[in-house]
Amino acid sequence: MLYLGCPQWSSTHWKGRFFSSNCAPSNMLSEYGQIFNTVEGNTSFYADPKPDTIQKWYQSVPEDFKFTFKIPRRFSHEMALQHCRDDLNIWLDLFSPLFPKIGQVMLQLPKACSPEYLHRIENFCALLPDELSVAVEVRHLDFFDKGDAERRYNQFLMKHNYNRIMMDTRPLFSEIPNTEAVIDAQAKKPKVPLHVIATSNAPIIRYVGTSNLEENRAFYKPWLNKIRLWLEEGKTPYVFFHTADNYDTPLLARQFIAELGLEHNVSLPFPAEKEAKQNSLF
Repeated sequence: MLYLGCPQWSSTHWKGRFFSSNCAPSNMLSEYGQIFNTVEGNTSFYADPKPDTIQKWYQSVPEDFKFTFKIPRRFSHEMALQHCRDDLNIWLDLFSPLFPKIGQVMLQLPKACSPEYLHRIENFCALLPDELSVAVEVRHLDFFDKGDAERRYNQFLMKHNYNRIMMDTRPLFSEIPNTEAVIDAQAKKPKVPLHVIATSNAPIIRYVGTSNLEENRAFYKPWLNKIRLWLEEGKTPYVFFHTADNYDTPLLARQFIAELGLEHNVSLPFPAEKEAKQNSLF
């Protein structure tokens, strides 16, 4: 299985372009689920939803749809992975109704989290239930040194079947920072080396593309073969498409899917295109 999606499911810029023209904000997840089979759930990184919101999310997407929610930043950044067992259990209980539709939970760590704190990462991840697949994203450069620190980190991930998140920001940083969106994205996204490795069965790629769709082809071309290989090996890759402003991320995803050339359960027509075709009949 191949899972493809974006870093959000709701955007007013997508209404009438990818979503139907009359799509209400409350229906955007439902229409998003008609196109993609996963989403990078950044909303959980910043705030906890209400229980009835969790139920609505569950009901808004198909049975085979998989959320990939981020573990809240209060655990990874503010509490530095310490003394958070009770609060984490409350968060897990809140999200437990969604567990059947959660593909992975993503632990995004701050740049300050160096290999010195690997034991904290291990202890925190041990608090997560076995039924959840776990992916970890590091940003400290010592985790990319190809030395003992990176080996110990990769061995830890492989031992526990955790997935190492691969952040491909090369396309973003190839852009000239001449728009507010690009300037902001280059200030916030990590500029880290790209080390391609599948430490478990569901490797995650967070691909931050250039604003120019055509220029992305050279950057993601090697990913096409890698994904085909992973699928042949029985792995379940997740690919999330970003751009500086995410205005055209569905178009970037569609371009990628078309060039991948494999059968998939991601919809190439968007609801807006189906709507336009229907309207053209009258």
